[in-house]
Amino acid sequence: MELFAAALADILADPHVGVDAVWRAGGAGPAVAVRVVRSSPDRVATAFDTAVIQATDVLTVAVADVPDVASGDTFTVGADTLVVTHAERDAIGVAWRVFCRREP
Repeated sequence: MELFAAALADILADPHVGVDAVWRAGGAGPAVAVRVVRSSPDRVATAFDTAVIQATDVLTVAVADVPDVASGDTFTVGADTLVVTHAERDAIGVAWRVFCRREP
């Protein structure tokens, strides 16, 4: 597992992949500086028999940096505030996959 944690640390540290972020537990806790990998895949949802494209934000965060992520936590990435809707740990327990919505 140490090998995977080290590989994740290298990916997060890469200036072409990882970005600086600030995590706040519950959206109001103390600011914790972290590195994340941010992706913004579009999801297709259906509403009233119409396909709707919905922008999403998904962050990859090291469990070592953020041991617990919960709905309502926030990540600030640049000018964007992202509110956690839910998070999943990877199979070996070194990374979170954090699903967010953008705060207006």
